[in-house]
Amino acid sequence: MATKEELQAQADAEIEAAKPLYKSVNGDVSELSDADYAQKKIDLGNQKWNDQQFGYISARQAAYPSTGDQLDMQYWDAVNGTTTWKDAIAKVKSDNPKPE
Repeated sequence: MATKEELQAQADAEIEAAKPLYKSVNGDVSELSDADYAQKKIDLGNQKWNDQQFGYISARQAAYPSTGDQLDMQYWDAVNGTTTWKDAIAKVKSDNPKPE
């Protein structure tokens, strides 16, 4: 897992490699100012950090079966003595691990 400083360095390099970047204000297109570039680097560094630290949450949410499907799995597990629901949830968690 990368440190915040390493992710910020990656963000800085990505912004530098993407230059020149432009903005449009009231229809007037101009290259970003030094302050705009600095803010863009900070924003991208923070986004990379948040994705690394918390990205697993949205990935898990997208991967979990619907509540109805989970309830159906739990019902049939109880009827059949199976572990379908536990297995499905364990797979989502193992496929999308929480960072340490």
